Parts: sequence; structure tokens; C-alpha cells
Amino acid sequence: MAGSSRHNAVSDRVISLGDGLAAVPERLLLAHARGQVLFIAGAGISWPAGLPDFRGLVLRVYEQLDLAEHAVLLSSNPPTAHNQLKIVNQRKFNRSGLTAQQAAEVKRFIERDYDVVLGMLERRMERQSYGKNLLRRTVASVLRGPSQPAPIHRALMRLADRGGAVAIATTNFDLLLEEAARQTHLSVQTYTLGGIPRPGHREDFSGVFHIHGALDPDPARTSDLILTDQDFGEYYFRRRVVPDFIYDAARLFHLVLVGYSANDPPMRYLLNAVAADGTRFSEIKERFSFVPTNTADPELLEDWRSRGITPIPYHDANSHAALLHTLERWAALSAINGSQRFLDAEMKRIVRTKRGETSDADRDLFDHIIRRSDSNERARLSALVSQKRADFSWLDAIVAISLEREPEHVV
Repeated sequence: MAGSSRHNAVSDRVISLGDGLAAVPERLLLAHARGQVLFIAGAGISWPAGLPDFRGLVLRVYEQLDLAEHAVLLSSNPPTAHNQLKIVNQRKFNRSGLTAQQAAEVKRFIERDYDVVLGMLERRMERQSYGKNLLRRTVASVLRGPSQPAPIHRALMRLADRGGAVAIATTNFDLLLEEAARQTHLSVQTYTLGGIPRPGHREDFSGVFHIHGALDPDPARTSDLILTDQDFGEYYFRRRVVPDFIYDAARLFHLVLVGYSANDPPMRYLLNAVAADGTRFSEIKERFSFVPTNTADPELLEDWRSRGITPIPYHDANSHAALLHTLERWAALSAINGSQRFLDAEMKRIVRTKRGETSDADRDLFDHIIRRSDSNERARLSALVSQKRADFSWLDAIVAISLEREPEHVV
């Protein structure tokens, strides 16, 4: 893929960061190097740490609060991540022993309206005098299970550094991003809901922003979480806390979704609205999403594009290893806080082979590193290449990139 677009404009070029890794649009890599990217992390990033996605959370809640319906939900077999566009018709599930309310919840579960399912369950149980906060206490207990940050949390916290400030948004309730930062001796603040600072390029726009709320560190305290359909209505449409934050962020940063499916509520509605604004306001920046797939599924990718989001597909084999390794390599090569030793080693490795004989991926990576660099860094890299007695074609490439009409200098 990278080779086929090697001679295209920066806006069309994709960079393969390594064999088997996702090919990332160069315009996104350059925007990140300028500190103009805000990652938004979904439940998928906490799955490697042992926490459930939204579907899994619903199942665990029912396992504790309604075993009879839990058994039916398990047998309903809703669509998987590989079949996101096809809602399976499972209306003929076994209703034996279920009330009409429970049956309605099962139907919503099959349609993957998980926020609606939890809202229906909460309202049903309140009428049965289970206690107003029982469902929320159950959710908190599920998510407070013993877990430690996964490598993807650490990679994202490195990528969240935009130079002078570390900022990342998440719809997750857990505090694993903060713990990942602490383990790497990085100090970040936690912000939730209405306490999140207004987006800006200032250094005070820094921290982990839990736009759906976060678990209180004290288990004895109730956490304000956007969990049910009524919660989403309250914070998205009445108070507009979340949309206002996202709309402002979309005008200042390229939003990059990690750990979401195309139909995760409510991000699909919110980002569709941002896309609509993009047709009216030129300052709305391009949005991206890492999309898991085990095949080249054009329908799945087009579904993301129709929502105003540019998909970055990757193979989801081996527990999404390609996503993790892509983010880790991106972080290692980061123009902001990457390892210069690692970068230099990569440049030396690439120029050991004549430019015309090396792979398209290595040529593209070399060109990208030069393209994102300022004049001082280009001079340093030119000296590095010369010291390795590289073929003159590599030095010619540096000169050619320096003469590009609109070079992207960021280092």
C-alpha cells in the first residue's frame, strides 16, 4: 500500500511503520509531530487488561442481577466485530420464563443498544425496590476488578505527549491510563465530565479526560458515570457537556479513535454530528480510527468513511497485536518524545541498501522522517547518512524533500 502511493502528495501517502503493521496516513503522522492530535480511547484498549467491553459489561451485570435473562443473553449470539454491518435477526429467542420487559431487553441486546439495555434494566429494578444505585454499584464492582495497565495504555500515554503537555480523552471509566502514566514516572491529572478543561493548544489543556465519567478511587463513594440511555440524553443533548468538548477539540486537533467499533454508542452519533459540521466549518479537522479487521472488508471501511471518519485498518489476529505494535513503533519514532538512538539506528539500517533496491516501506519511512524535520535535524541526519557512506541517492532524496513546495517542518 505504501509503495503504490509513494510518489503521491503528502495528503495521499501512507507510511508502513513495519511489516504487518497498520499503514498510517502521513498527514496524520505529521499532524502528531506538530502536537495536533488528540487520541480518544475506547473500551477495546482495556480488554487486554482483563476489563470487558460494553457488551461484556452488560453480560457481567446481568450475571449478578438477573441470572435467568443472563442465560438467554449468552445464547443470543449477537454480531461480532467481523460482522459489524449485519444485524442478525434473532427475534425467535427462547422467551420461556421471561417477562415482556426482559424479552424487550434481550431484543435490544441483540441489536447492540447496550446503553438502552442498561437503562431498561435499571428502571425495571428500581420498580422492584432493589435500590436506586444497585446497577451502578454492580458496574463499579465489575470494573474495579484486579487489573494493571496493558502495554497499549503505556504506548498511548507516550503518544498523548504533544510537547509540553500530555492530553488524552477516553470514554472508559477505569483509571488504567493514569496508572500507566504513573508507572512511567509521568504526572497527569484526571478530569471528568463538567470538570474537563476547554480544549486548547495551551499547556494547561493536559491530563486524562474521562468524557463519560470515571470511577472514584474510593469504592465507598458513588461515581457519576454516563452509562444508560438516559445518561447519554442528559450529558449529550440536555447539558451538552460531551458534544461541546468534542466539537471544540475537533476544531483544534485531529481526533484519533482507538478501541472502538463502528457501532459503539454513542460515539457514532457524536462523530456523525461533527462530520456534519465539517461540511459547514472549514476548521473541523480530519478524524481517524484504527479499525480491526481480518479481511480487506470494503463495506466495513466505507461504513467508517460514511460517518466522516478515515479508517486505518489493521489485522486483528493474535489479540490485536498489530495495533499494539503499530502504536509502540509510532511512539518510539515520535518526533516529540521518541528515542533518538532508535531513530538513528533505523536510518542507518535503511541506508545500508541502495535507495533503488530497498523496500517501498523503508523508502517511505526515510522520506517521512526527513519531511517532518526542520533544517537542523535534516543537517544532522544528512551527516549521519554520509558517515555511513550511504549511496548518494539517499542524500539526493534529502535535497529533493527540502525543495518540496510545502514542506512540513516539525522537529
